[in-house]
Amino acid sequence: MPYINIKITKEGATAEQKAELIRRATRMMVEVLGKDPATTVVVIEEIDTDNWGVAGETITVRRKQQKRGV
Repeated sequence: MPYINIKITKEGATAEQKAELIRRATRMMVEVLGKDPATTVVVIEEIDTDNWGVAGETITVRRKQQKRGV
């Protein structure tokens, strides 16, 4: 049973966008690995930007800097 875990920052992905991620991830497993879509599990985890860091900074800080043009 394939298990796909998609992690994204919690920044307003719509239900429709998440449903599309699930459809496409499932289709990829079918097309690339020949897996059964009925047994393919896809989980989307939305992580608060305060809890996700890149290059020593939280995404919250990085987004604020991008808005200011830093």
